[in-house]
Amino acid sequence: MDMFLIITKIAVFFPIFLFSICFHEFAHALVAKWKGDRTAEMMGRLSLSPFAHADLLGTVIFPIIGMMTGFFFGWAKPVPVNDRNLKNPKKDYFWIALAGPVSNILLALMAALLIGLLKKFFFGFPLERTVSDLGKILISTNLSLAVFNAIPLHPLDGGKIIARFIPDQWDRWLEENQFLLFIFLLVVLNSPMQMILHWPIEVMYELLMKVASFVWMI
Repeated sequence: MDMFLIITKIAVFFPIFLFSICFHEFAHALVAKWKGDRTAEMMGRLSLSPFAHADLLGTVIFPIIGMMTGFFFGWAKPVPVNDRNLKNPKKDYFWIALAGPVSNILLALMAALLIGLLKKFFFGFPLERTVSDLGKILISTNLSLAVFNAIPLHPLDGGKIIARFIPDQWDRWLEENQFLLFIFLLVVLNSPMQMILHWPIEVMYELLMKVASFVWMI
């Protein structure tokens, strides 16, 4: 039974995680193109295909192990950006980095709207509850990705986002010490202090559930 539950969990969560993280990377590549750098597009990264973004270790092995152990962690191949093609690298990097977390919040919002529409027009129909439950998983997955990637540390998106607002020497220090800082972050995520990240996720989740309820009631 335990093995059946594990397989079921992977079958449900992994496709949602894979789609969400590919959409995240696609958003980086799209905004990079808008800002004048077509490097990602020329390398086939302006795509929603998992084959374009998946990293065997970070996108497949670690996430599946995390689904079995409860300590979920994963990543995709970073989208390449050539700053020589950007008119204003510091400003443009900000928007390219911000696109990732924003794309996940957008997916979560779309899932909330879908849940509301399903309850409004198909309440009680076969699979309505199942699709709504999958929508809730999509919301929580994408909010988790958005909040995690917005942490102001390199190599996360948040490191490039905050770089626009801090002195260059501070940003260099964060880059030079990113490995140690990231290890510290992983320790925090595996401790009771992880509630610091859970709080914004829970707040946004409840807000989106209210959006779904509003759509249902109108």
